[in-house]
Amino acid sequence: METQAQYSDQELIQKILGKESGLFEIVIRRNNPFLYRIGKMYHFSHEDTQDLMQDSYVQAYTHLSQFENRSSLKTWLSKIMVHECYRKSKKFETTHTESLDNNLTLLEKKGTLETTHKVMNTELNSIIEKSLLHIPEDYRTTFTLREINGLSVSETAEILGITESNVKVRLNRAKTFLRAEIEKSYNKEEIFEFNLIYCDDMVNRVMNKIASI
Repeated sequence: METQAQYSDQELIQKILGKESGLFEIVIRRNNPFLYRIGKMYHFSHEDTQDLMQDSYVQAYTHLSQFENRSSLKTWLSKIMVHECYRKSKKFETTHTESLDNNLTLLEKKGTLETTHKVMNTELNSIIEKSLLHIPEDYRTTFTLREINGLSVSETAEILGITESNVKVRLNRAKTFLRAEIEKSYNKEEIFEFNLIYCDDMVNRVMNKIASI
């Protein structure tokens, strides 16, 4: 959509609440990568993650008037997605994993684990995938929100319902776990990225659902 960068989040919310519901497409496109990473870090399959994303977007749309602008829209959506993932993970005793598509975000290990957001087309090595998924869920989720999705410490704390100090502790432990896993075989790890080929499909799914509300 050509107008994707034209509106701020607050402007989008005002217009959507003003009956310009078609603009919710921009919200979806802006936040697909963030929500997808959250779903994958809860060990959900690609299909389950898409379902959770759809549910999260529909929840956000139907409750958009309740958004109080006390945090960013991305933070609010992430909080909804985390809640949906938590609900589903508790509903089922086992979770599902699968090999991912290309388009990955690389994390370069330079002494300590520093993050970059360079997306490249490559196959996800199964050993690296397993290393990432072996990180305890609390640490993995914190790492995803803070380092991969680029949220601040305060935003991450708000989403997870923990203190900022706990965010920092979890993040450091996540890096330690991840570094230990990767150093068994590799000097770098690859993090899931929502492949752009799925973006249009997610937009269509959510917008069709919204149209039926």
